[in-house]
Amino acid sequence: MGGELEIKGLYKSFMVNSQKLSVLEGIDLTVGDGEFVVIVGRSGCGKSTLLKIIAGLEMPESGTLRLAGKPISGPGFDRGMIFQEHRLMPWLTIERNVALGLGRVKKKDRARIARKYLSMVQLEGFENAYPSQLSGGMSQRAAIARALATEPDTLLLDEPFGALDALTKIEMQDELLRIRANQKSMMLMVTHDVDEAVFLADRIVVMSSRPGRVRAIVNIELPEVRDRGSADFAWYKKKIFDYFFEHGSEESTDFTI
Repeated sequence: MGGELEIKGLYKSFMVNSQKLSVLEGIDLTVGDGEFVVIVGRSGCGKSTLLKIIAGLEMPESGTLRLAGKPISGPGFDRGMIFQEHRLMPWLTIERNVALGLGRVKKKDRARIARKYLSMVQLEGFENAYPSQLSGGMSQRAAIARALATEPDTLLLDEPFGALDALTKIEMQDELLRIRANQKSMMLMVTHDVDEAVFLADRIVVMSSRPGRVRAIVNIELPEVRDRGSADFAWYKKKIFDYFFEHGSEESTDFTI
């Protein structure tokens, strides 16, 4: 197991047409070891940028990020990331795609580890297939296996099911919860799908429009096995939607419920 993630005073901007554009401002967030936190917000509020900063793929201009007490200064094997597109190498078999991040592992052990995680995402028998031979959902399973193969303490998911059809998306959400129960990893996920957020999260972070700030943090007090048709589930969905449609101000309210 890893440790908690601490983000304090994070600020990030980009230069656009020679002008400084603030993307994230004053982000304060703590995520506990083994917790599943989902980040929601309007397009352009900096959700994916925040995830890339946690992954070490982008650097903030100010603020601090610490994971298990250590500063985040770049990518590391303690963090795995899954994108909306599976990003599998089309010329490699699924097994070799999953083994891509195992360069530090002895060659004789790479296939064994890759097959272990392909089995975990229920892709046994497809080790020698190529990405073009898999469905969209199967390709995302392979991408998850690749991220898990390095055994990261933290899994970062940037709208990983956004391109899937509705039924496949539900199957993949169930699969992710099954993996989480097995791995006990910290998970941070970005999504536009409020139903998905309520179904998966321990807590939901609602971000304001650009520059992105933490508008609210909603604790999801539902059973581990969640009924999408229940009144309690609908109540949480309405609560999240209210922040987008009833609290129209761009200023951060910065509170927890």
